[in-house]
Amino acid sequence: MRIAGAYESEDVTTTDLAHPDHSAPEPGSASAAARPAVDRRGVAGSGLARPGRGIAALLAGAASNQTGAAVAAHAFPALGPVGVVAVRQLVAAVVLLAVARPPLRRLTAAQWGPSLALAAVFAVMNLALYAAIERIGLGLAVTLEFLGPLTIALLAARGRREGLLAAAAALGVYVLVLPGPSSDLIGIGLGLVAATAWAGYILVNQVAGRRLPGLQAPAVASLVSATAYLPVLVWLGLDGRLWGWPLLLAVVAGLLSSAVPYAADLTALRHLPAQFFGTLSSVQPVFAAGAGLLILGERLSAHEWLGIALIVAANVVVTCRPGRAARRDRRAVGGA
Repeated sequence: MRIAGAYESEDVTTTDLAHPDHSAPEPGSASAAARPAVDRRGVAGSGLARPGRGIAALLAGAASNQTGAAVAAHAFPALGPVGVVAVRQLVAAVVLLAVARPPLRRLTAAQWGPSLALAAVFAVMNLALYAAIERIGLGLAVTLEFLGPLTIALLAARGRREGLLAAAAALGVYVLVLPGPSSDLIGIGLGLVAATAWAGYILVNQVAGRRLPGLQAPAVASLVSATAYLPVLVWLGLDGRLWGWPLLLAVVAGLLSSAVPYAADLTALRHLPAQFFGTLSSVQPVFAAGAGLLILGERLSAHEWLGIALIVAANVVVTCRPGRAARRDRRAVGGA
């Protein structure tokens, strides 16, 4: 799970774009309010003297997340993507429930609604991503998934520059996959399904964050998603596959992609400006390609690296909007 989101716009904040796998506190929530105050430049007041700590934490979280995905791939032959997702969802539920402690018996229908929608997003997104990793590799799958939050950020801005950036991202996708007779269209499609699910998470999480404080909605959603995957775990257990090395790999993947990034990204959010945090989150596809190379032996061709570079560059530019925060502050002061 990736807490860290990627972008900030007039209507979409960095934490709104947090990856469902770790889910950062929602703006206005109890846990968000507990974070250090932010000045008009979006810089956490208590973290001004420690930006290095924030950068180190964010990079550590990204590296852990992609390392977890690579470790998970080693369990695919025994458990399959669906089995690894089932274990990972269970690990995520345990972590988030321990941290958030949602009052399950007191939740209202208005609170259950977005939580159930998040559960569906979790189940679809993680399975689509892992199935894509199995078919087309880690670097390509994560880069395609990254199109989800990038698309939301581009749509939120709706400017001429954003149109050019969308075209650059589309070119990046084409260069990345170079469609042809030998292309794995199913794998590419699964990556785009994961991207769509991530975009859906962003939209649903905006509602969920207003109805449940902090991490409670993601915690409830993880519990529901893990429960939905329980039949898979039972089937794997009865089949004699849910034990030993594959099970350990799946659990480690869950921890590396959930618990570690959760702690790392919350630390980063306390020490970095939201805009810089989102821009630096663009390292995710690059780290995914690196983890694929070092852990899985996946070597990308020149056109694949170029495609990743184009998509990452589009994300960096769309998150670097100098003056937008200042303009929002001026309007807020003028209307006060």
